[in-house]
Amino acid sequence: MIVRQAAHVLDIFEYFAQVRKPATLAEVADHFGWPRSSTFNLLSTLAEKGYLYEPRPRAGYYPTPRWLTLAQAISEAEPLPAWTHALIADLSAETGETAALVAPAGTMAVFIDVVESSAAIRYFAQIGHRVPIHATASGRALLLQYSPAERNALYRKIDFRQYGATTPISIDAVEAELRKSLERGHCQSFGDYSQDLGGGALPLPIGDRRLSIVVAGPEFRVRPKMDDVIGIMKRAIQRHRPRPEEAA
Repeated sequence: MIVRQAAHVLDIFEYFAQVRKPATLAEVADHFGWPRSSTFNLLSTLAEKGYLYEPRPRAGYYPTPRWLTLAQAISEAEPLPAWTHALIADLSAETGETAALVAPAGTMAVFIDVVESSAAIRYFAQIGHRVPIHATASGRALLLQYSPAERNALYRKIDFRQYGATTPISIDAVEAELRKSLERGHCQSFGDYSQDLGGGALPLPIGDRRLSIVVAGPEFRVRPKMDDVIGIMKRAIQRHRPRPEEAA
């Protein structure tokens, strides 16, 4: 369930990130198709809380640095190791595909760091991108880190929709795919969630954090080289992950 007012606040900040300039009440309202009155209430509330200001008279609103200060404080409290970004950057460069670091978010998997492929035809993904945890390679690489009891509790919350012809649409089907993943040594998906998209993923636990890495791209390009991609991923993890004595 999405709370509309909360979603609208986030939409406003994403809008400013796109336009990168002040915007008037009318411009924001017209962009989203919102009533002027409710748009005014949202913008004025954010201004009163110190998240928006007016850089010049009648030039419109723009975010203050307050949101950035909060985001930095939050990030510093639970930082990602620097080597994880270097890892996915190398994976994207070596495979020519989009690489991402993924974490669980309830019944979804969320991309927390992304390096997109430079190819014209590629998997477009951004930080914050969410996919079903059971229907994707990245998500199933997270599920492998759950205990059977934890998975069963999560399965009761999942909407087993048929996203594609190969989507696992039952608990038994997901569990069967996890067993196959263990046997082959990696998780993979070919059109399970997104049509014509292929991806390979590996669990990447860091301390008590459940994470996974995924390399994904057009199925026609990824399927023939999946074994090579997984080999590159495993070697890159060995190369980048600090040894226990270095991490201590």
